[in-house]
Amino acid sequence: MTTSSSATGSVATLDDTRRHRAVLQALSGLLLGMFVSMLASTVVSTSLPVIVHDLQGDQAAFTWVVTATLLTTAISTPIWGKLADLSNRKLLIQLAIVIFVLATAAAGFSQNPETLIAFRAVQGVGAGGLAALSQVIMADIISPRERGRYMGLFGAVMAVATVGGPLLGGVITDTWGWRWNFFVALPFAVLALLILQRTLHLPTRAKQKARIDYLGIVLLSTAVSLLLVWVTLAGDSFDWWSAPTMLMVGGAIAATALFILVELRSKEPLVPLTMFRNRTFTLAVVASIATGIAMFGASVFLSQYMQLARGATPTEAGLMTIPMIAGLLLASIGVGALITRFGQWKPYLIVGSVSLIAGSYLLSTIHYDTNFALVSLYMFLLGAGVGMTMQNLVLVVQNTSKPTEIGVASSGVTFFRSLGGTIGVSVMGAALASTVTDMLGEAEDRLTTAIMSLGAQGAEVAEQLQSGTLPKVSAMPEVVRIIFEDIYAQGISHSFLIAVPFAIMSLVAVLFLPNKPLTRMTTSERIQAGEADLATASVAEGMDALTATPTVRPADEARSGDEAATDAATAASARR
Repeated sequence: MTTSSSATGSVATLDDTRRHRAVLQALSGLLLGMFVSMLASTVVSTSLPVIVHDLQGDQAAFTWVVTATLLTTAISTPIWGKLADLSNRKLLIQLAIVIFVLATAAAGFSQNPETLIAFRAVQGVGAGGLAALSQVIMADIISPRERGRYMGLFGAVMAVATVGGPLLGGVITDTWGWRWNFFVALPFAVLALLILQRTLHLPTRAKQKARIDYLGIVLLSTAVSLLLVWVTLAGDSFDWWSAPTMLMVGGAIAATALFILVELRSKEPLVPLTMFRNRTFTLAVVASIATGIAMFGASVFLSQYMQLARGATPTEAGLMTIPMIAGLLLASIGVGALITRFGQWKPYLIVGSVSLIAGSYLLSTIHYDTNFALVSLYMFLLGAGVGMTMQNLVLVVQNTSKPTEIGVASSGVTFFRSLGGTIGVSVMGAALASTVTDMLGEAEDRLTTAIMSLGAQGAEVAEQLQSGTLPKVSAMPEVVRIIFEDIYAQGISHSFLIAVPFAIMSLVAVLFLPNKPLTRMTTSERIQAGEADLATASVAEGMDALTATPTVRPADEARSGDEAATDAATAASARR
């Protein structure tokens, strides 16, 4: 008996090792594709102030360079998710990589802010595909319970790209010029396409006729675009309460109402509104909005803080944001491992939401001369909060969604995270521009005195300030630089305060999330189980029917009756 048990355990361990190796092989191209996406985005983050300055853009242009990508990412994400449920997922993710990298390379030839914004918008279409499809494909080959084991790999790739990108971008900008930042991802993209073609083998899916909700796309794009244009221009080009405001806000509301009507009537809606009947999906969407604001807001405005408020070069700015990435890396990998081992996810989401609140609030208190050790601590807290919440919100939704709707459900959470980031960055950018404008008016006498004290050099400084372009603070004379550093530090810290109420909203949503155990069945297994009518079979018979599809499970973890029952119930829900 002992010999038999030992042999069985050895076989199980061997099978687990083989499954683990097979999954790692399948994920290799996916991980490299995500690395390309992250690297191409982060490599320009620290050089954006320099880029916008060289292209003679202002603060509004800086904001739109970021929000254009986020907007198209948000809008295209549910489209990619819908296509993932209807067609070849491997081909789709390869197409997303091609779109993303070609648009990124084209952006390197931009001669003005408008061209750069246009190419960044196309870049966002590819980014939306990578964001949505990576989560969907993971659900195809890894069960929710075991996904934490591999989420750490995604966290590590994200951290390496996010840490290495700004550093590499800073060095490239200071050495060869910012345009080379847009070309660095090309060789990685070619390699990712080759590896994906060779290693990614997904279960065969029944072919379905793809129906895209084009009217829904137009209405959603119109609603979000009108809102973002209003936030960007109000208070500068026209008053907050004015005829243009009424037209833009009214148009956004009307487009949103029409979008809801169209989605309710559409056979293949862009965003299935029936999914909001799922309490887990609805609450995860609310929490994802706050996560998006914190994540994208921090990545955009921390680089401005380092360069405009602390006078750092692009390379130095990349080094100075490492504490935030360290928090994200440690939290993402550590929490992923803990979820896999113990099967508990809710405590980590709660801690992550609290960390988001603390990090956002503390960053709203910084000044240009705040001790950098404190700034580092605040960034670490924010990064840890993002690391604990971002991927796990998708995981929780996938665990409760029908297997045939995994693509739409995953992309739905990602969509609202991107949408939250888009609106958040726009609002924070508008608040920053408004604060800086007001404070420059208040500091006019001090600035005039400082410029006059520079003699002949003062005329050049005055001409630069009057141009309205984003200033290069590090190149300013010290007497002028100190004034600008103080103004931008206060403007950026006030912007971070905007994220606090949304972070609190995220915590409330997480607290009310149903604490449902994670299933050990992959999406493919759940579909098979539904087709085999597993709900009417015994648990043992049902699990025997699934042995044809390898699932990644630790060999040393015996499945309890409760866990098997949970999976059987999950399979039953797949049928309905």
